[in-house]
Amino acid sequence: MSEQEKRDQAVQKESVSSDKKAKAPKKKEKKPNRILKWFKDLKGELKKVTWPTAKDTLKNVGIVIACVIFVGIFIWVFDFLARAVIEALLSLFH
Repeated sequence: MSEQEKRDQAVQKESVSSDKKAKAPKKKEKKPNRILKWFKDLKGELKKVTWPTAKDTLKNVGIVIACVIFVGIFIWVFDFLARAVIEALLSLFH
């Protein structure tokens, strides 16, 4: 069998298979509910999450509380000094 005949047979097979595909009845595809799909995706993503342990969570909460206290003290000191400077300036010009 020559190369040309092999190519012709391959082309015929492709056209026959494409004709069969074209004649097959198309089924209506159901569109999945978007909200249901969103929840399924959410569930899949939550399985991938590495959740912190209780010990890590308590440690992080302690760090946050310490930082809040530190910043609060810093603002309180700055406010005290700013008030003292402003009162001193006002007493000079009053």
